[in-house]
Amino acid sequence: MTELQLRAPAAGDVAAAVADPREDWPVEARRLREDLAAVYGEGDALVDVAGGWVARWPSANTRRAYARGFRVWEAYCRQRGVHPLAATFPLADAFARYLETAPTMVRVRGGRRGELAPTGKPRSDASRANVLSSASSFYTYAVRAGAASGDPFEAVLRPVVDPDESSTQGLTEDETARLITTAAAWSPRAEALVLLLYLMGPRVDEVLALDADQLGYDRGHRTLPLRVKGGKVRPKPVVPLALDALERYLGGRTSGPLFATRTGARLGEPEVWKLLRRLAKKAGLPQTDTIKPHVLRHGFITDSLDAGVPLQDVQDAVNHRDPRTTQRYNRRRRRHETHPGHTLAARLADKLAE
Repeated sequence: MTELQLRAPAAGDVAAAVADPREDWPVEARRLREDLAAVYGEGDALVDVAGGWVARWPSANTRRAYARGFRVWEAYCRQRGVHPLAATFPLADAFARYLETAPTMVRVRGGRRGELAPTGKPRSDASRANVLSSASSFYTYAVRAGAASGDPFEAVLRPVVDPDESSTQGLTEDETARLITTAAAWSPRAEALVLLLYLMGPRVDEVLALDADQLGYDRGHRTLPLRVKGGKVRPKPVVPLALDALERYLGGRTSGPLFATRTGARLGEPEVWKLLRRLAKKAGLPQTDTIKPHVLRHGFITDSLDAGVPLQDVQDAVNHRDPRTTQRYNRRRRRHETHPGHTLAARLADKLAE
């Protein structure tokens, strides 16, 4: 039998086979790298270290959040004439103080598409903690990559964030019903989207990432495979009420994004925010200027628990590792009408009447 002979590739073959590994990076990493290269130049170590750091995270939502937080820190360093890879603890500590009062970037009404201006309120404690965490995570990677000697954020004090509280404003069940009724009158797409967000309890990016051909079937239930935090795929049931609305919207379509624009492009999160605020205004809700997709996830958790669904079932449905996280979303906690003092007062009144 003739043995298989391995031939060393010729020099020309090697050159032709060489590919840039950065082409394998997800879009969030490539965009950050391009922006940094335009400022620091292609040969600067920061360009590839920052891109590689963002690229390593499996969740697109995490990649966007980390890149967004790092951009704030990088801009701060540049404005103070310090290269991010040469930053020290005093600068990082000053950055933490800066975040306490710095205005946030918000979209300019009537401006160009994507135009932002520093006119928003300062970041909340949770938002500042996220920015500082992003910067610190970058330096952990930079140290491992040999581009930095340490993490300047290691000793920076982070805002104390109450794990039991959430700033998201919730809807009552009546308000949610009004929102859904308004969505049904608005368009089939609006109705299907609002019902899926409320009756499945997903994050909005998990729904918008789906394609029409991913509507599946499992043990008597129609399902959608949500890619949750960490990059894992979890098939979730689409209850009949939401399924009917989704099928009316799709009209038999089995290709392209599950939720698409009029041109067939994938619907984006900014469009969903705008849609919800238009619906809230049309429905006469008080949250016209503050409603966001996450409000419906809060509603799913709150209303499920209020209806008597066991905590562990709700926790599993929304893919929380810790039940305390699920309770944090529960907008019915600490209601004045359920305060134990009412029960004690009633019992005391009976005793005093004896």
